[in-house]
Amino acid sequence: MAKLTYAQLIDKHVRILKSLQYPSGLFAASSKDAPTGYDKSWLRDNFYETLAFEVIGDWGTVEKTYRAILNIFLKYEWKIDQAIRERPKYSHEYIHARFHPETFEEFWESWGNKQNDAVGCILYRIGELEMHLNRSILKTHDHYRIVNKLVRYLESLQYWQDCDSGMWEEDEELHASSVGACVAGLKSIAKVPHVEVPLTLIRKGQIALNNLLPRESKRKFVDLSLLSLICPYNVVNQNQAREILENVEYHLLRDKGVIRYKGDRYYNKNEDGVSEEAEWTFGLSWLAIIYQNMGYYEKAFELVKTLISIDTPLGMPELYFSNSSEFNANTPLGWSESLFIIALWQMERKEKV
Repeated sequence: MAKLTYAQLIDKHVRILKSLQYPSGLFAASSKDAPTGYDKSWLRDNFYETLAFEVIGDWGTVEKTYRAILNIFLKYEWKIDQAIRERPKYSHEYIHARFHPETFEEFWESWGNKQNDAVGCILYRIGELEMHLNRSILKTHDHYRIVNKLVRYLESLQYWQDCDSGMWEEDEELHASSVGACVAGLKSIAKVPHVEVPLTLIRKGQIALNNLLPRESKRKFVDLSLLSLICPYNVVNQNQAREILENVEYHLLRDKGVIRYKGDRYYNKNEDGVSEEAEWTFGLSWLAIIYQNMGYYEKAFELVKTLISIDTPLGMPELYFSNSSEFNANTPLGWSESLFIIALWQMERKEKV
C-alpha cells in the first residue's frame, strides 16, 4: 500500500476529528460510542481539539465550539457567582471540567472537578482568537459579563495557591501546569477591550509558577503536562523551556509515546502499577510541534515519522500499552488527532519552503 502524503494524512485525520463534533458545537473526547465514557465533552479537550481547525483555517468550527463553551459558562453563571462571593470549599462547588455535549449538564459522579487549567485555557484561547487572530468570539454583553466573572472566579479561588486535580484529574496539589494555564489565560484575556484583569492577579501567578518550576508539583518532578507551558501558553523563558524539554525527553519519552509521569497507574501494563506506564501518543506530536517552533526540524521530522508509523485506521489512539503494539479503547482521541494534524501541517509547510 502506497504511503499517504502529508496532505492526505491531514485530510484523513481532519475527517476523523470532525466526526467527534456534536451538533451543539462541542467535541467528544473520543468516539461518540466510546465504552469508556469518553463520549462526554471536556473543556480542556475542546480547547485542544479546535487548535487543528485553526491551522487549517476552518473558523466556523472553532467559533461554533467557543459559542457552546460560553453558553456552558452562562448556564452555570449562578455557580460562578457563588464562588466569587465565597471561595469554594468542596470540589463540586468548582466549575466542572466536563459536560454533556448536547444538554450542557454537569456529571455528578465523583470526579476530579477542581481543574483550574480548564478555565485558564479557555480564557487564553478567547483572548488569542479575539486579539491576534481577528475572530469575533465575544459577541454579546452576556459574553463579556461572563468572561469578566471568570477572571474574578480565578481571583476568588486564589489560583496561584489553590490545590487542584490538574490536567490528569488526579491528586489535588499545586500544579505548575494549572497555575501556568491561568497566568496565560489572564495575560491573554487582559488584552481584550472591556475585560478587567488586575495586574497583581497575573503577578501572583507568575511568582508561584517560577517557584514551582522545573517541577510540576511537590510530588511530581517531571510531567508531560509541563509541555503546555511552552506551547501553547508560552509562559516560560528559554532556560525554563529548555529544562522542561530535557526533563521530559530524558525521563518520559518512549517508543510510541510519552508517559505522563513516572508511576502513572492509568493503563499501566504491570499488575503492580509501579512501572510500564502507558505511552501517550499526543506527547510525540506535542514535542514535534515545539521542536518545529524552535527550529529543530530534524528532531521534529523523526517524531512525525514515528507518529505516522503508529497511526491506525481508526485514528490516533490515546495511548499504547508499555512496550506493546496494543492501544486502548479511546481511539481516536480527539486531542491526539488535533496535535497530530498540527504536527503534519507544520511538516508539510516546511517541505514546501
